Amino acid sequence: MKSLQLQSTKVQKPLPWDVLAALFAVYVVWGSTYLAIRVALISLPPFFLMGSRFVVAGLCMYFFLRARGAPTPARVQWLHATIIGALLLGGGMGFVAFAEQWITSGLTAVSVATMPIWTALFLGLWGQSPTRMEWTGIVIGFLGVGLLSLEGNLRANPTGAVALLIAPVCWSFGSALSRKLTLAPGAMGTASEMMMGGLVLFLISWLRGEALTTPLVAEAAWAWLYLVVFGSLIAFTAYMFLLERVRPALATSYAYVNPVIAVLLGVFLAGEQITTAGYVAMVVVLVGIGFITLGRERVQKA
Repeated sequence: MKSLQLQSTKVQKPLPWDVLAALFAVYVVWGSTYLAIRVALISLPPFFLMGSRFVVAGLCMYFFLRARGAPTPARVQWLHATIIGALLLGGGMGFVAFAEQWITSGLTAVSVATMPIWTALFLGLWGQSPTRMEWTGIVIGFLGVGLLSLEGNLRANPTGAVALLIAPVCWSFGSALSRKLTLAPGAMGTASEMMMGGLVLFLISWLRGEALTTPLVAEAAWAWLYLVVFGSLIAFTAYMFLLERVRPALATSYAYVNPVIAVLLGVFLAGEQITTAGYVAMVVVLVGIGFITLGRERVQKA
């Protein structure tokens, strides 16, 4: 009887320091990139900003991996990296930067936090229909989106609001589609996606006629460098590490933390203002994400 009780009350080991460091990177660094994007936009147009960020980061990661003996992606892997990169980075991150020309960084992060809600829907296209708990989270999440639409900053900038609807849809569809396409293994897949997605962003920038008409101020230059080094190289590497070492629910828990970090940084460092409707919407969206995560965990344990 005592042995059974001992088995049922196992003490979980504390997370190792490398996992904690990786979680800090995806929590705080990714949460801070929304403000960094807003600062970089002082001098750089949105799609050129994101294109240069990901091409430089992707090339650095690619040559580092090649120097360590990683094989070059096959032709089909380059093709699929282009498709996924176009969705995740071209449509996802590109429209985030585009929206931040008018929308505060905190509200942008709250809108992007709806990504798991859209992902749950898109996974249903490939036979992974949402469970009852996931459907509950989807409904709650969309209620949060509805509340978010009442936020004055979004209603005053319909172009930015539409961009923030497109961004998480593109990111979620790319995330779901990536499970069906052949990508290079490990970090090389991330490097190829960043390079090809960055080229797609450059193409969009060229088609929009973006030009470097504003002098490059020091704040924008430092923000761009922060996005390359910390936002892309360090945080993406940390995320890939977490996917290999911890449960998916813990690895993707950044979706809860990033909006809070972004809102706090925007309010205290950039003087951004968010109404009560925005704060309530953030809480509702995070509750919806929680239901989706719990539903997914139950399916994986079954």
